[in-house]
Amino acid sequence: MSNNVMTPEFRVSFPSVFKPSKPKGAPAEQEPKYSITMLFKPNEDLGKLKAAVMEAAKEKWGDDIPKGLRSPFRDQGEKEFDGYTDGAIFITATAKQRPGVVDASVQPILDESEFYAGCYARATVRAFAYGGKGTSFKPGVSFGLQNIQKLREGDPLGGRTKPEQDFEPVGGGDAENSESLDELFG
Repeated sequence: MSNNVMTPEFRVSFPSVFKPSKPKGAPAEQEPKYSITMLFKPNEDLGKLKAAVMEAAKEKWGDDIPKGLRSPFRDQGEKEFDGYTDGAIFITATAKQRPGVVDASVQPILDESEFYAGCYARATVRAFAYGGKGTSFKPGVSFGLQNIQKLREGDPLGGRTKPEQDFEPVGGGDAENSESLDELFG
């Protein structure tokens, strides 16, 4: 089995790292998994990740690596989601067990709202090969998610703002400033 590899910094998309989930349209019998989609900047050096993929393929198939393997490296331009850039790579990594999620000081992140689509992180992943002869899966190589470290804040993806961006502190209640519905729509 291949060793853990540290990713370069990426922008987080579709994090499901505190509770497992199933992809949309997944069959009922499919087991929910923890997952994260990693958006790398254009021209990011993914050499260590590519070497891990090759190592996993050789480990499974030796010198007889099947043609047309499913690759974990996909063009962000395939998707029309907020934050995806045509020509840049994304990778989705999954796990059956919950990954460790820590902040920049390596302290566990306990408040799930602190780790969101749009923040920046890095992760340890492990390449593995699957499918091929005797299975119903098209052969490919993917990444198992090990642990995640949030590195810094970022603008949330999906158009949702943080409450701190929408509101300012207020003193007291707003009951005395509210108008009745009759006055507004009278």
